[in-house]
Amino acid sequence: MLRTALALSLAAGVALLAQPALAQGTLRIGMTASDIPLTTGQTDQGGEGMRFMGYTVYDALINWELSSADKPSDLKPGLATAWAVDASDKTKWTFTLREGVKFHDGSEFTAEAVVWNLDKLLKNDSPQFDQRQAAQGRSRIPAVAAYKLIDKYKVEITTKSPDATLPYQLAWIMMSSPAQWEKVGKNWEAFARTPSGTGPWQLTAFQPRERAELSPFKDYWDKARVPKLDKLVLLPLPEPNARAAALRSGQVDWIEAPAPDLVESLKGAGYRIVTNAYPHNWTWHLSRVEGSPWNDIRVRKAANLAIDRAGLKELLGGMMIPAEGFYPPGHQWFGKPSFKLSYDPAAAKKLLAEAGYSPAKPLQTRILISPSGSGQMQPLPMNEFVQQNLAEVGIKVDFEVVEWNTLINIWRAGASHDSSRKATGMNYTYFIQDPFTGFIRHLQCDLKPPAGTNWGIYCDPEMDKLFDQIRTTFDPVEQTKILQKTHEKYVDDALFLMVTHDVNPRALSAKVEGFVQAQNWFQDFSPISMDK
Repeated sequence: MLRTALALSLAAGVALLAQPALAQGTLRIGMTASDIPLTTGQTDQGGEGMRFMGYTVYDALINWELSSADKPSDLKPGLATAWAVDASDKTKWTFTLREGVKFHDGSEFTAEAVVWNLDKLLKNDSPQFDQRQAAQGRSRIPAVAAYKLIDKYKVEITTKSPDATLPYQLAWIMMSSPAQWEKVGKNWEAFARTPSGTGPWQLTAFQPRERAELSPFKDYWDKARVPKLDKLVLLPLPEPNARAAALRSGQVDWIEAPAPDLVESLKGAGYRIVTNAYPHNWTWHLSRVEGSPWNDIRVRKAANLAIDRAGLKELLGGMMIPAEGFYPPGHQWFGKPSFKLSYDPAAAKKLLAEAGYSPAKPLQTRILISPSGSGQMQPLPMNEFVQQNLAEVGIKVDFEVVEWNTLINIWRAGASHDSSRKATGMNYTYFIQDPFTGFIRHLQCDLKPPAGTNWGIYCDPEMDKLFDQIRTTFDPVEQTKILQKTHEKYVDDALFLMVTHDVNPRALSAKVEGFVQAQNWFQDFSPISMDK
């Protein structure tokens, strides 16, 4: 009831602040984020930030193919038309750049811009170094050791060791305009108000925590992806009932992550619910610092056996794929793990008893969670459900609730940092589309914060050996075999509390046409139009 009251009050606030009805051809989206994502290039607000303010206003050297709903996305040429690793020295990569590309300010995209953008993230003493962007982007490209301009349209990037995952890493790095940064006084705060990328959309209006407006970039280099809409409007609405209320009242045309208990009524009111499998999981990332109860494999396995995933699916109105591992069942990297994630409370209690715990003498732990956020699905009711499941077998969980962007900062700082507030785990959802972001960054020994995002401070030489094999295997078929072995170890060692996989539901007005929901965390808004 309190949540409903809050939703109605927030919706009323949206209505009071709303502009007059916008012209036809405008799409208004209610995001799960509580603020407009960072606009300077390397966005914050997790994957949702990249979805709405990264791959809209900006491009990477390598982009994602987002045109199909029927097959998993793969990489495709972006600002680089081709890339290749040196056959005699597999640490050296050459990137051939797309000619004739313009930034929104009219300046030309060249190899100098690539070097300038890498410096803004990796070179602390460069004039354009930006700590906020570096906090978001540096951990995405840990393989990069050096880079240099070869000619106007060619760049060489050297990795610290042979690394076949470099193209996936670079797909996270957005290219901002050096000329625009100079024009606004070499000031990133000023750049944030009038940003310039090479993407299909230009940011034309921006009010923190309230709204952002994007318009088509008519001179975009890929003419097939020049947006059809007149305008794209982003509104932060972190509370799910408030998003639904805004959709019903006509304040928005599209909402991310509708509350499951509202889906049927939204369908009955003529709204379209769009879902698709995509590379995403919903987990608890477990701390492995000294003294953490999760260092005991019996405890980790017990927690995974305690989760009633079928019951959770019912709670979510069917909008989930129950976890059978870190990757979804049927994925090409799933392999054949021996540990089965069944719902078996008796087996869970037996394992906990061996570890010295029971419902009468429960293990006590604290878990960090957020009330909303990119890919977090419905975090409050879902975590309450998991909390109850664990209590029934002898694990007593207390939650530390923090805002989504705060949780991201804690994640980047690591489980041993004071900001983790002595928590032994966090509910964090993961984009698992490629070998680096899906596997390596979570658990590699030398990617502990601040060097990377191994939040739990996990280190296992056997796992590192698998990671090294992934990086040094450039043949896709052979690499897949190693990835399967890696996933088997993830599951058999119960390295995460593996709960579910999202189907990325969205609720759309009947007026929204042309949207293809790709099997990807990111989406292409260019083909969309609004029916009159």
